This record gives sequence, C-alpha cells and structure tokens, in this order.
Amino acid sequence: MYQHYASEENLPNKIDFDTIGGMEKPATFVATIDLNLADKLREDLASRGFKFEKPPYTVFSAKKEKLSCTLYTSGKLTVQGKGKDEFIEFYLEPEILGNLSYTHPEINVDFTPHIGIDEAGKGDFFGPLCIAGVYADGEGIKEMMQIGVKDSKALSDETVHKVAKKIKDRFPYSLIMLFPAKYNELYANFQNLNRLLAWGHATAIAELVEKTKCKDVLIDQFADESVVENAVKRKNLEINLNQKTKGEQDPIVAAASIIARSAFLDGLKKTGAPWSIELPKGAGAPVLTAGKSLVRTHGQEILKQVAKLHFKTTQEILGNA
Repeated sequence: MYQHYASEENLPNKIDFDTIGGMEKPATFVATIDLNLADKLREDLASRGFKFEKPPYTVFSAKKEKLSCTLYTSGKLTVQGKGKDEFIEFYLEPEILGNLSYTHPEINVDFTPHIGIDEAGKGDFFGPLCIAGVYADGEGIKEMMQIGVKDSKALSDETVHKVAKKIKDRFPYSLIMLFPAKYNELYANFQNLNRLLAWGHATAIAELVEKTKCKDVLIDQFADESVVENAVKRKNLEINLNQKTKGEQDPIVAAASIIARSAFLDGLKKTGAPWSIELPKGAGAPVLTAGKSLVRTHGQEILKQVAKLHFKTTQEILGNA
C-alpha cells in the first residue's frame, strides 16, 4: 500500500542511523535533492518502466509494481515499497544522491587511516588486469562516502569513470595495468593466477607505502592469506596487512575497486583499438564470437596481444575458429 503525503509538512523526518545502529530501516526513505536532477531522475525512472502521475505539491510521482518514488517541488524525495533498499543502493545513491548515508551509515565504517587494494579484469578474457590502491584518512573516508564511493560492481560504467576521476583528483593512489602481452609473459613465469595477483597487490602496496608512509593495509582477500603475505615479504615491506572477503565494503577498498575498474574499461577499449574491434567483457558467448573473428582475420597469434591465454576460452576459440 502506498502513502502519498499531501504536502511537505507531512513528510516523515529521515532517521539518523548513526544513533540507532542496527535498527530496521524505515518504511519510507526521505532525502533532499537538487531539482536540476529532476529531468535525469524522470528519464532514468522511465527507462526502468516506472509510470508517472503529478499529484499536488510534486514534480512527479512514479510507480513500478510495488515501488513508488515521489519528488516534491521543494526538492524532497521519498521512496517506499518493495525493492526500496535495492533501488536506493544500486541506483539512487550512486546516480542521484552521490553518497552512501543510507546503505553504509558511518557507524559501520572504519575511519582509521589505511591503504585499500583491489583489482579488476581478473575474470575477463580480453583486456588488461588492473590492480589499484588508494590511501585515505578519517576525513578522507567521509569525503569518499559523500562522492558516491562503493563497490564498483554496483555502479554503471559511466558512474565508475566519474567517481574514479574524483578519487584520483583527491587521494593518493597507485595503479598497476598489465596489458595482455605483459600479462601473458608474467603468467608464464608465475604459472599461477593467485601468485601473479599477489605480486601485483604487493607492487601497488609498495608504491603507496612509499608515497604516504602508511603501513596499515586492507585487501579484498582472493586466496589463502599466505599467498599475499609471501609476496609482501619478498618486497621487504613491513606493514600491517589485513585480508577479508567482501573487502569492498570498506570505502577505501571500494575506491580502489573503482579506479581499477575504470582503468580496465579504458584498457579494454585500448586493447581492441588497433584491430578496430570493441572487445566484450567477461568470458562468455560474445567473447567466443569476437575471439573466433579475430583469429580468422589475423591468425591465432593475435590472442597474445588481446587476451589472457591461460583461460580455457583460448582452446575453445582455437578449436573452433
């Protein structure tokens, strides 16, 4: 059941999650937005299948199934109904609000200054492997939350590029980009993806430790802890290394994931440019189609320049090219 408020005076106040910790989120979310974003909001909602009305005191009210979104002439925005939290987390916060105050209240965030590391392109046949690191202190972490930093997988490609630029403009960072030719050379030496990733993580960490003198590091864990620990030891780094799964829940690791993802997207375009092809992401059917086309046109040696050869996709392409 939807509730429409006749005027702004009747709107509920937004709950302060910093004071209530883990209490259940309110049935109605309320925020204030810049009315200059009204057209974008309307277009985005229309593209998602919302239907529109214009009750009194509103710019519009949009509904889709059991979810409603109402923008008032004051700039107040309300969201309620089934799917509200997912709508806020994956669209409203990154695209309109530009902060994470609803899905990531500050009470759950570690504000200790530290370095965060993450990667992108690991599961993509085409394009580079990108490993990024970011450093921030407590105030910097709050700023990250304000500019819309969250796990890059929850953001559109366009938003990833926008937020990555903001991060790089404001915070110390490091970036390791291994395009396919170099990646394949290194993989031949390591003979193991996790050891290659650990080397990349340790290299990014070393650069940021040198820049910032910070020795507290958090990474998104991808293997047994000893794999990265050994890579760090080989670089003679004396750091406090923490590894945890779903590390992107930490704003700094999320910032690193955004820089890495942005670099991967740019690198994917750069990889395909010399052959006038837009290389697809991932390792599924579109990748097989593109790979077979490249091999038919340029020969199988082309894969060394555009792809990660140890993927089983390589044999699937060569066997049917």
